Parts: sequence; structure tokens; C-alpha cells
Amino acid sequence: MTATNEAPAGEVGTPRRRTEDARLITGRTRWTDNIQPQGTLHVAFLRSPHAHARISGVDVEQARGRPGVVAVLTGADLAEEQGSLPCAWPVTEDIKIPDHPPLAVDEVRFVGEPVAIVVARDRYTAVDALEEIDVDYEPLPAVVDMERAVEQADGLVHESLGTNESYTWVFENGDMDAAMRDAPVVLERRYVQQRLIPSAMEPRAVLAVPDGDGYTLYSATQIPHVLRLMLSVVTQIPEHQIRVVAPDVGGGFGSKLQVTAEEVLLLLLARRLGRPVKWTESRSEGNLTVHHGRDQIQKITLAADRDGRIRGLKVDLLADMGAYLMLVTPGIPILGAFMYNGIYKMDAYSFTCRGIFTTKTPTDAYRGAGRPEATYALERMMDELAAELDLDPIEVRRRNWIKHEEFPYETIAGLTYDSGNYEAATDRALALFEYDKLRAEQADRRERRDPVQLGIGVSTYTEMCGLAPSRVLGSLSYGAGGWEHAAVRVLPSGVVEVVTGSSPHGQGHATAWAQITADRLGVPFEDVRVLHGDTAVAPKGMDTYGSRSLAVGGVALYNACDKVIEKARKVAAHLMEASEQDLEFTGGRFSVRGVSEEGRTLQEVATAAFAAHDLPDGVEPSLDADATFDPENFSFPHGTHLCAAEVDTETGMVRIRSYVAVDDIGKVINPLIVEGQVHGGLAQGIAQALYEEAVYDADGNLQTTTMADYLLPSAADLPDFTLDRTETPATSNPLGVKGVGEAGTIASTPAVVNAIVDALRPYGVNDVPMPCSPERVWRALREATEQAGGAQ
Repeated sequence: MTATNEAPAGEVGTPRRRTEDARLITGRTRWTDNIQPQGTLHVAFLRSPHAHARISGVDVEQARGRPGVVAVLTGADLAEEQGSLPCAWPVTEDIKIPDHPPLAVDEVRFVGEPVAIVVARDRYTAVDALEEIDVDYEPLPAVVDMERAVEQADGLVHESLGTNESYTWVFENGDMDAAMRDAPVVLERRYVQQRLIPSAMEPRAVLAVPDGDGYTLYSATQIPHVLRLMLSVVTQIPEHQIRVVAPDVGGGFGSKLQVTAEEVLLLLLARRLGRPVKWTESRSEGNLTVHHGRDQIQKITLAADRDGRIRGLKVDLLADMGAYLMLVTPGIPILGAFMYNGIYKMDAYSFTCRGIFTTKTPTDAYRGAGRPEATYALERMMDELAAELDLDPIEVRRRNWIKHEEFPYETIAGLTYDSGNYEAATDRALALFEYDKLRAEQADRRERRDPVQLGIGVSTYTEMCGLAPSRVLGSLSYGAGGWEHAAVRVLPSGVVEVVTGSSPHGQGHATAWAQITADRLGVPFEDVRVLHGDTAVAPKGMDTYGSRSLAVGGVALYNACDKVIEKARKVAAHLMEASEQDLEFTGGRFSVRGVSEEGRTLQEVATAAFAAHDLPDGVEPSLDADATFDPENFSFPHGTHLCAAEVDTETGMVRIRSYVAVDDIGKVINPLIVEGQVHGGLAQGIAQALYEEAVYDADGNLQTTTMADYLLPSAADLPDFTLDRTETPATSNPLGVKGVGEAGTIASTPAVVNAIVDALRPYGVNDVPMPCSPERVWRALREATEQAGGAQ
């Protein structure tokens, strides 16, 4: 374990404030909605009020006649050119992928699906004109419940498919029959991962601008490079005629890892009208139409010996796809397939996932993307096993986890964990949490039958991030690779420009990338400029998601810096009339080994390369380099999170009293950024445990369309967090980094729910459905009491 309070030797490890924060916090920056080219027209979408209906007619004549309206279009108007929104992850050969027109033509399949477009001279005129469009709908049965959808009890979402099942994906390793046979302990539980609505600070916005013989699309997107390619595929506009710009983007959490109907349609409108066209969603519009997260039903079976050793784990999963398959919808639960084993050893593992269509907003990536769901189920089951055996939850985990001396370790799910130290992270967390003291207080409250009980929740997690090795993604039928690109240019003045294919939306790339560059090249931090998010400036990249920015993009940058050093070494050796092999490079300066008096700084070499007056033969007059990094493995951060929660047994109210998170994310570039990422992740994970839920009624109407209905926590609703780190460097990349963007979200949800259930076990409660609202906690207590009374 490396101490986290050692003074950094350079920029890497320094808790620098983010250089981009001043403009982001004050709003003095370029958001997509701030960009307004001359002659911009504004777009509004008429959206379906029905979860499922045929469209028998659309009358737009009155809307077209309104002053200020430039155009009104229906799906029939665009049917020949709008194509189908892409799904890039066909997880099985027989997967059923329905057509997904950006603008509905004959049928709508979720509330909020776009049906018609108004283009007007200002946004308000466009919105007002929507009221003049008359659509004749023939309502069809809504398909809302996944388990009923499997039986086709309410009809078919896509009649042409003949089923509501998109795919079945199976993974098995080990002899499950042997693991289950005569097992002293077999536990079965059913957990529901409720549907969540990503709520980025900046709503989605799109601006499409005709630009010479091509088009520039500004979008609040996480994936400018992927979006550019997919727009070309869908619209048949040649890729080189499309430029995608992601200006400063105010959060994403996976919700902007998407090719949306609005992006495709605005590009088509710009082509049709020859004018800039712009759309910015309202918050309620976004709740309806931005893809949702989670929404899974998990049936978990765990077999174990009486000493707590896990024999086998069986997972049967129903995953709600929503009405259509979006960009990576089918693959999200599959990512979790490799994490249900977590940090534990076992003899057998079986995972079956069925993707189910419903008449709800499509689901797709949301912070953690499959791994939070897996960790939740596993860590809940570990607590259930501890309770069944009357063991401490920490002890049951210790008896099963991979020990630090066993790394690298090939898991039952087929992944090779390269490094880790679960013992160190857990010991540190227990000490900070004062675990034994809290257990003593808990025992005292239980003995006194205190109406406010204390619960202690444990979550020991790992995750796979740094998406991902391209060959592995290919084996999983993913439609692209997992590499990343970076370029480094040392300008004649000595200033360094970094071009990165990763595209930030709040992660602090401009600061962290400058720190890596400054250390590697020995230049001042202030002399590094980071460029990103524009396919004309950074033409190569696979963008930002899955905690891959640093572990893949940062390593590409590191490698590009090394190439610059080697290129500069040739020039420096020539200038100094020395052998390249005799030069050493430290602190941004070349010198002859053993002769420190004479040397050349990198800036001096850059100036000489630019002047080109005296270069060695065959050396180009520039000091720049490109690098593409394709990781050999995922990275595997891990940690231990502990939550103490007070639960009022009379009202059901839950209060988190203390929360400790000790994470191991490998080498840390900027501790301040890391803490910010963990704080944000904890907020989202705790929100799933206690607050957030997208609710549909039986007719498929979303009931949580505003922030008055969809409960997001404020800072006042969250506890203070105690954070610390252990450090086990990754062995799969030269920086030793792993990833931190999703850790807090993955670990915190089970920690909080385990704490609530732990508080209520003396009353016979072994589960509270999420979100654990006061009403649900109160009902769980009453049901347990009634069952206990009935049993007597």
C-alpha cells in the first residue's frame, strides 16, 4: 500500500484546481445553446402522448400557416431519407433489432416519441405551432411490465418480430449442478433495479449548420467521433462532409453517449433548408426522451458451505430495453455479466440475460452501465449469506475474496484481474469508520429496542473499466474498438499543444492531461494547451465513457510524449555533437550523461527544429508525434465502502450518519479531481438507494416528468463523506492508472441498502425495494411484523 499523503515529485499527484472551472462555473463558455449563427431557425418536436398507437393521419396545414413558421414536417415527409437509428452492439447472432425511424411514420411505441417537426424563426413560435398539428392515433395496448411482456400478456411492442424478447445471452463456467448439489446453504433472492433518468446539468442541445459543401453539427454529446460516423451511416452524407463539435458539455453520465433522433433530424433539416437549425430540450422533454438507465429484474441464487465459502452463483436477468435498441442498449447488462462474481472466488458461475421490449423510453448506458447492477446484487447476497450463517459481513467477505498475493488472478467470469489489495482497502476503511465502535452502539440500541435503529452497510467492490481491449469488444460483437488517440505538438515557442480523442463533459481533462504532459516533457504546466471535442481539430478518437479517458486516452498521451522525446533526442544529439545513446532527458532538458554543464531544453530543441537550419539528415522540421493506445486488458479499480444509517422504525425515515469510502484506483494524477469524481458518484449511487425512480402507470405514461416528481437529492440531503485511497498500480499500462469515474456509483448503492436492511433485520426484514423511501421502509416493517404474527 502506498501512502496517499506523500509529496508528489512533479505535477502528477498534485491536487491542482481545474483550469477549466472558472469559465464553467460562471457560464462564460460555449455551451451548444449559446451558439447562434446568423439566420438560425429553431426547431420544436411534437411528441406522442400515447405509449403505443398507430398513426392514421397527421394534419399540419394550420401549423404551416402560422406567422413565423418556416416548415412543418412529418415522418412521411422524411421517410425516404431519415434511415434508422443505429444499434452498434448486436450481442447475439439472432438478436432482434427493429427499425427505429428518428421521426415516427406509422406507429409510436413510447410516450415522447417524435411525430412531427416545426421549424420557425424563433423557439417560442415553433413551440406554439405544435398546438396546431392534429394527429389521429389508434391506441394499442401498452406493454409496461417486463414479466408480462415475456408472456406477451399485453400484446407485442413490434408485431413484425412476433415476440417481445430481443435476445437471450448466456455465460457459464464451472459445474453449477455440482456446486448446487447438496450445498448446505442455498439462497434465492429477487432484486429490482428501478428505472432511472439521467439528469445532467446541461440538457441536450443540437445545432446543425450548413458549412460550404458540408455540415457542422454542434451537440452536447459525449461521443463526437462516434456520432460523426453514425450520422454518415444513417443519413448517407459522406463522413468527410460532416464535422461534429462537442463544445463544453455540462455532464452526461452516459445519457449523451448516444446517436439521437434529434441529431439526425436536425442534420437532415439543415440539408433540406440550407439554414442553421437549432433545438434545446426542456427538462420535462428530456425526462421523457433521453434514454433511461437500469430497469432490471434480478433473480439471484447463491450456494455456499456452512463456513461461508461460496460454491456457485446463478444469475437470471430480465433487462428492459424499452421500445427500441439504441446505440449500445443490448450490451449494457452484458457488461455486468463479468462483474457478478466481484472480488470473490467460487467454483461455478452462470449468467443468463433476456433483453425485453416494452413501450417505454429506451434504456442505455447510465453511470456504471451494468456494473452497478451486478455489484448491488452480489453485495446484497453477501450480506444475506452473512445473516444466514450469523457471521459478520466483513468476515464472510474475507473468507471469499481474492488475496493480494494471488494477483494476477483469472476470475470465474473469465477476466484477469492484474492487481489489487482488498485487505488493505478494507482495513483502512474499517479504521476510519470505527467499525467495532459502531457495532457496539448497534448492539446497545437493539437491546434497548430504540425506535431509531442503527444499521451498518458494507460494499467491497471491483469494476472493469478503461473500455476496452478492441479484441475483447470484438469477441462480444461490439461494433467498434476500444483504442484512443492523442497527438502532441511542441510549437516553436516551446508551448505544447495536446490533441486528445477523448471528449470531456466535466472530468477535468484539460487539467489532468496538462499535468501528464508537463511531467513527461518537463515543461511548465501553464505552457500546455489541451484541444478536444472537435472532429476537425481532433480527427481520431473513440470518445469518453466507461471510465476510459485516463486509462486509455491518458496512456495514448503518455506514449505520444515519449515519441516526442525520442524525436527531440535526435535533434539534441546533433546540436550537441553527441551520441543519442549518451543523452539523458530529465526535467525537460537533454544532457550528456555525466556532463551536466552542457545541455538543451526541449524548448530550445523545438525552436531549432522549426528553424531547420541545422537538422540531422532525414529529420523533419517539427517536434510532434501521434500515438494510438489499445489496452491489453481492462483496468480494475476496487475499494471498500461503509455506511452507517439510522432508521426510524416508527416513520421509516432513513438518515445516513456516516459514510467512508476507501478506493484503489491505481496511480492518481490529480487527487482533487479524483475526490470530485468520487463525490459525484456517491451522490448518484445514494440517490438510487434512497430517492430516484422513473415511474410509469399501467397505460405507459411517465409520471415523473419534472423535478417536482422525480426526486433528485441536493447537497443538504447527502452526508459528509470520509474519503481515502490505497494505491495498487495497474500493470497493464505505463501510467499505472485504473479509473475512478464510476466507482462511487457502483459501490454506494449496496452499501446504503445493506445498512438499511441491517438496521431492520431484528424485525424480520431482509429487503427493502429501491428507492428506500420512508413509505417503503415503513411498509417493509409492517409486512414483516404481520408475517411474524401470522407465523405465530
